[in-house]
Amino acid sequence: MKNHVPASMPAVFIGHGNPMLTIGDNRYVRGWAEIGQNLPLPKAILTISAHWYIPEMRVTAMKTPRTIHDFYGFPDELFQVEYPATGNPELAEHVADLLLPDKFEADHQWGLDHGTWAVLRHLYPHAQVPVIQLSLDLRKSPEEHFRIGQKLTSLRKEGVLIVGSGNIVHNLQNFDWRNQEKEPQSWAVDFEAWNKSRLLSDNTEELANYLGRGEMAQLSAPTPDHYLPLLYLAALKAPEDAVSFPVEGFDGGTMSMLSVLLSAESET
Repeated sequence: MKNHVPASMPAVFIGHGNPMLTIGDNRYVRGWAEIGQNLPLPKAILTISAHWYIPEMRVTAMKTPRTIHDFYGFPDELFQVEYPATGNPELAEHVADLLLPDKFEADHQWGLDHGTWAVLRHLYPHAQVPVIQLSLDLRKSPEEHFRIGQKLTSLRKEGVLIVGSGNIVHNLQNFDWRNQEKEPQSWAVDFEAWNKSRLLSDNTEELANYLGRGEMAQLSAPTPDHYLPLLYLAALKAPEDAVSFPVEGFDGGTMSMLSVLLSAESET
């Protein structure tokens, strides 16, 4: 982990996948740990998680966010995981100001859901960095989410690491729980490849029209929640950013575990 704070912090999207992955030893969590080892130590972290998808605009503003176990049917070991990061009410207020005229209200009830802690416990295992979360307003279009993401750009120059957590391909209906090494479906591979090509292009805004890609998009992202965090990362891309994919792979044939890293080329 780099100790200096660069002129522009990297930003990252993590394909977080099945919650059980976070407590196992597998190539994905090892990949997340390696990302963390190469990231600078930020002043704070702002996360956009697929699992805070509500008809409201909220930003966590408590001093001590709770660890939320927002799932069921998993072993007790998973429910024992805690991520004791502090919050940052001042940053929450600053973020709300940046996002005006969209009125993001301070939230004192939510905390850190598993889309956040499942990833951060590998990026920053000592929980030494304050963390806040931004909700995904389900009433807004993909284009509107992209626009909100653009308003967060200045945070990168303030030492804030922005982390999107979801999955580019997230189809649980066709997920193979018995064979997590199953070869991915062709439509899943094609949709992931299209996303990678757009992220590498000069026009990441095209991703906001992902449903225009037809059947492969409808099958890959049958609900918006896990896809939308990627749009926030895409909105943060600056001309000087290099784009890399430090973690790749498919889980259960229909869940992309792709991670995307933005970092200024002078910092790579």
